Amino acid sequence: MQSIKKVAILGAGGMGTALGLLFDRRGKNTQLWTRSHDQAATIAGTRENLRHLPGITLPESISITADAGAATRDADLIVVSIPSFYLRSTLTTLADQIPASTPIVSVVKGIENVSFARPSQIIRERLGERPIAVLSGPSHAEEIARGLPASVVVGGSDAALNSAVTEALNHGAFRVYTNSDAVGVELAGALKNILGLAAGICDGLGFGDNAKAALLTRGLVEMARFATAFGGREETFRGLAGVGDVITTCFSPFGRNRSVGERIGRGETLEQILSGMVNVAEGVPTTRSVHEMAQQRGIAMPITAEVYAILFEEKPPRAAVSDLMLRDPKGEW
Repeated sequence: MQSIKKVAILGAGGMGTALGLLFDRRGKNTQLWTRSHDQAATIAGTRENLRHLPGITLPESISITADAGAATRDADLIVVSIPSFYLRSTLTTLADQIPASTPIVSVVKGIENVSFARPSQIIRERLGERPIAVLSGPSHAEEIARGLPASVVVGGSDAALNSAVTEALNHGAFRVYTNSDAVGVELAGALKNILGLAAGICDGLGFGDNAKAALLTRGLVEMARFATAFGGREETFRGLAGVGDVITTCFSPFGRNRSVGERIGRGETLEQILSGMVNVAEGVPTTRSVHEMAQQRGIAMPITAEVYAILFEEKPPRAAVSDLMLRDPKGEW
């Protein structure tokens, strides 16, 4: 690939907006697309994404538009930052406006229910064969937008695309590593949201650091076990996409999934919580998808199974914790 000069970002949520700021700081012609004409006009007029990143000023050099064709025309790179629940329908609508063969980087963290398709697979199905990479890791949009230090990983088999993305984003406090294991990186970005819910439930129940540390350690084992069954590499889960993102997701006050879990641990119902949310908690549908697939494949995922029971079978959180702790003893490895 040649050096990236123009970037189109599909999705003006928190991460899409934060990445727009990063590309702009690197001097890239940055186009930020949102499906809503009203939202595009509001952000363009106020230079602030009040819904997702309040308090962050967007420079005039970032173009805000609801015209996907104009945003992606002549782009050297397209970044897809659309919640997994809306990804297929949105790309189906936009397919005839997006140039063929333009490389794509996905920052979508989730799994499609029923089909169990990863975001990169949906992108390829809807937009056609082209170079696709996955960007993931500990990267809360709120911190990235403020210029705080962060490191992520770009995963994919196309070394030229990985290198171009690294060159386009490495700047000051933001550092990008590369990893050829796209499957592992992408699944890690989805699976960690289940642990985020579990960690929040621990917080809501008032458990201490010991419980949370044990949960995350064993949860990482589950994540790696699941991903390797689908072609991912175990070592990916010892890196930024795995343990790095788990730490951020399970401890940060910005973590949507951890916050949902905490409210459940304090006694609220899932329906009550989701009805008042603006942003999407990807861990909720991901828990359903992963649990069902683990059941089909015979993959042992006891933590995921208990989170599923809490979310969808109204199992009391304390009963779920008790059942986890009282399982038959076994060797750690």
